[in-house]
Formats: sequence, structure tokens, C-alpha cells
Amino acid sequence: MELLDLLIPVAHAQSAAPSQPGLLAATWPLLVMLPLFYFLMIRPQMRRSKEAREMLGKLAKGDEVVSSGGLAGRITAIGENYLTVEIADKVEVKFQKAAVTTVLPKGTLKNL
Repeated sequence: MELLDLLIPVAHAQSAAPSQPGLLAATWPLLVMLPLFYFLMIRPQMRRSKEAREMLGKLAKGDEVVSSGGLAGRITAIGENYLTVEIADKVEVKFQKAAVTTVLPKGTLKNL
């Protein structure tokens, strides 16, 4: 017997096979992550897309809007998928309804 064997107990090997985790122990991370993903990622995205659809559905002639490209102007005509927006005196551009990101309060663009 060596000196180290007196100071540190010798570990005896066990003959039993390592135990497998139970079904609940293996699936609890998934059961926790699914509701977490729903409330932190999926639900807020669905709410934002619903608000955007409602905003696009309420667009009317004379509304002042800002597009995703940064153009700001007043709506002069509304089609099925496109808007005609006056961005300066006698300057009108067409862009898709989906490009509208913000509806401005009335009177924001006074010099138009």
C-alpha cells in the first residue's frame, strides 16, 4: 500500500450500467421552451402584423404617409395594391401599399 492510498480513498468501480434519464427528465427543456418561444417571439410578431394589416386597411385619400424607403407624402389615389402619393407640388409617385410604414398625423407635411 502506498502513501497516497492512505490519504486519498481509492474509488471502486461499480458494475452497474449508468442509468438512463426518464422521459420527463429528457423532455422538460422542450416543454419549457415551447411556451417561452410562443410568448416572447411568435405572439408579438403576430400582433405587429395584425396592426400593420389594420393600418393598411384604413388608408384613405389625403392621409400623410411615410414609405419604407423614407419618402413622405400625401395619398392622392388608392388602388388594389398600389398608392399614388404626392411628395411635392405636381410630383406624384406610385408605390406598393406594403411599403407604407407609418401614417403621420394630419398637417405634418404642410408645404405639400
